[in-house]
Amino acid sequence: MNISKFIYVGAIGLLALTSCDDDTDDAGNEINGTADLYATSHTDGSVTKYDLLRGEITTYGTASADAEGIYYSPDDDSFTIAARGATQTSLQSYLSVSDIIEATISLDVDIMGPTVLQSPRDLAVNGNIYVVSDNANANGRFFVFEKDGDSFTLRNTVTVDFAVWGIEFVGNDLYAVVDSSSDLAVFTNFASTNTTDATVAASKRITVEGIVRTHGLDYDGGTMIMTDIAAASGGDFAVDGAFHVITNFDSKFDAVDNGGTLAVTDQVRYEGDATLMGNPVNVVYDAETDAVYVAELANGGGQILTYGNVSSSAGGNVAPNSATTLSGVSSLYLYKD
Repeated sequence: MNISKFIYVGAIGLLALTSCDDDTDDAGNEINGTADLYATSHTDGSVTKYDLLRGEITTYGTASADAEGIYYSPDDDSFTIAARGATQTSLQSYLSVSDIIEATISLDVDIMGPTVLQSPRDLAVNGNIYVVSDNANANGRFFVFEKDGDSFTLRNTVTVDFAVWGIEFVGNDLYAVVDSSSDLAVFTNFASTNTTDATVAASKRITVEGIVRTHGLDYDGGTMIMTDIAAASGGDFAVDGAFHVITNFDSKFDAVDNGGTLAVTDQVRYEGDATLMGNPVNVVYDAETDAVYVAELANGGGQILTYGNVSSSAGGNVAPNSATTLSGVSSLYLYKD
């Protein structure tokens, strides 16, 4: 199936936006707004942008051979990736990317940070603070960078006593999944509290009942999404993935004591062979449309799966609204305006 049409059809009914940017579809209907889904790849380090409203796809070749973690900034019209590999171990920003539409193009790096990363897994941004989770060691690390104009400076490195993967800022608090477990940790006022190289403990850590091994997370509009890759390989690893929807997340998380468990009855779980999830390594949630976008790595060499009405449905073995192949898909970022 044509990928452009597939993504576009999957987005119809999920995205309803207003903005000053006008366009029309093939039928002459006016399209308003911006809804761009950015995706990175392990396969070649490329970044693919899906314009969910217009059905357009742009593929950017980067200087990285492998990428995991991405963020788009409207301030300088750039995306930033966490580059992986023997020679690319840094944050890399590429500027003025929206001028390129429906094309495949190779880009040169505009801003590159120091080559200090080893095994980056996710990128979270709060203002000019860029945090990369890195799981090269048994004790995970957060590399904290400051972006100032056309440069990244490594401000400090925070070491924690657990393996890391997905991270997400909610206000000034940094949430982090605890890899190889079903736990979720938070570091309150992360950037202002942790300003020097140090080993620190999480402000709070809880168990999310029902998850086997968590990886990705995303928060929007009071709802937290967490993915479960379960087995990473062997057996039925290609069909044992899931994601959890936790509405009213802030109050539910606050109600659980440090070291306690968030009951599965306070969540909605999507799982089963019809979901096409085996290793959902990253996720994006859009509260306005109640849609989840999953980076699925175990099936078809890599796929982006879309699910609608996720907080108002009962979960279970539900097929995605759309699925499209993206080789080695590793992380996602949704920008809307």
